[in-house]
Amino acid sequence: MTRLPYFHVDAFADRPFAGNQAAVMPLDAWLPDTVLQAIAEENNFAETAFVVRDAGGEADYELRWFTPTEEVRLCGHATLASGHVMLTEAEHRAGADRVTFRTRLAGTLEVRRGAAGYELALPAIRTEPGAWDEAVTCLGAAPSEVRLNPDGYGIYLFDSEAEIRALDPDMRGLRALGNDQFICTAPGERTDVVSRVFVPGGGVDEDSFTGSAHACLTPFWAEKLGRDSFTAHQASDRGGDATCRLAKEEGGDRVWLGGQCVTVVEGRFYVPEAG
Repeated sequence: MTRLPYFHVDAFADRPFAGNQAAVMPLDAWLPDTVLQAIAEENNFAETAFVVRDAGGEADYELRWFTPTEEVRLCGHATLASGHVMLTEAEHRAGADRVTFRTRLAGTLEVRRGAAGYELALPAIRTEPGAWDEAVTCLGAAPSEVRLNPDGYGIYLFDSEAEIRALDPDMRGLRALGNDQFICTAPGERTDVVSRVFVPGGGVDEDSFTGSAHACLTPFWAEKLGRDSFTAHQASDRGGDATCRLAKEEGGDRVWLGGQCVTVVEGRFYVPEAG
């Protein structure tokens, strides 16, 4: 059996058992995709992140993410968790204040130390007014506005936090619509913005905290609120919190999400030897 390093991290959380769980597994070299997918299925987290040193020198590391059922193009919370592992865990510590990750479909991402934990840079995901009657029916409540992005992100705006917390979607119906993110959001009571995110077609009925959804929510709410930064809470059972900032000095194409991480398990993952 081959022993692989394994870290279980709660991301966008200031304590264990909150935020979103991610497995982070630094590798010496890429394993076959079938093995990566099997590991992610075994972990059964929203995402397992695999990290390999970037031999090409474009970034510090290469990074890929897998749900229990598929590889995804972008995952925020597992990127923050990966940055936490690379910057703070003893066997990877290099005294650095930032780390960069080259991804296959989302470009180069960055995690850096911040005043209260870490800051994660993601590409801003913009949406346009749209309609999706089947999705609204499955959500079980009528939003005041729908915004869509062709890469599978949909924002459903409601008037109050109470409406967001009361949602009880038809998960089977949403699953039949594909692996889109159904991002339901409203003005918050204790934070500027509140949300819940459903991705049943991607193997996660309700996500605990979704960084990529907040890369979509940040330009949307920056326009609504008339300012570039705000606080956000994802009202899942575990809950998760972030600060969100649209980086206009970078052309408005980058979102910075601030949050904390907690390592709750460190160990070894055993996989069969090839052949």
